[in-house]
Amino acid sequence: MLTAWLLMSGSTSAKAAEASAQYKLGERLPQKKASAPAPEKSAAPPAAAASDSFKEITWEALIPKNWDPSKDFKNLDMNFLNDGDPRAMAALQAMREAWDKAPVEPSLNGTHIKIPGFIVPLDGERGKLRQFLLVPYFGGCIHTPPPPANQIIDVTLEKPAKIQMMDAVWVTGVLETTRSDTSMGSAGYRLTGMSVTPYVRKNEQQK
Repeated sequence: MLTAWLLMSGSTSAKAAEASAQYKLGERLPQKKASAPAPEKSAAPPAAAASDSFKEITWEALIPKNWDPSKDFKNLDMNFLNDGDPRAMAALQAMREAWDKAPVEPSLNGTHIKIPGFIVPLDGERGKLRQFLLVPYFGGCIHTPPPPANQIIDVTLEKPAKIQMMDAVWVTGVLETTRSDTSMGSAGYRLTGMSVTPYVRKNEQQK
């Protein structure tokens, strides 16, 4: 049924993932529960920021506390609608439009952050990327519909990096509450990325 699509869990079409993928569709990267950093704007350019000034935040911190993505659809029981039902298609379209306009957390504007996620390329030259979307779960924007705009970060790196589609990475940089519409999804945030490094899971560190 369409309920799973509405939730965007990414767990309903396992056939879309490559058999050799390290992650499953919808899988998120474990991280410690970090609170949102207090705004810390600086007159200095991003490159002048000290490495220890970047604070790890969770994807949950990007969502305003008073935002409920399903409030306008709670009275709609999708389990009784077929995939081709016009009412279902209209509901999905309304959900998509609402999620593309999802509000951001204004207190994060100008903060220096560190966050893990998966790569969705927006450009590419000689095997390197300068601009990409960062999404919280594997398959987002590629094998499943895009997450809400407040769960997509449009990243521009100072220097191109050798990274590929759906690589799991840590990104550090200066976050802005600036929206952008791309061919892969609508992003509620932009980030001037100072560094991008591979995300290494604990079981991989022990090898």
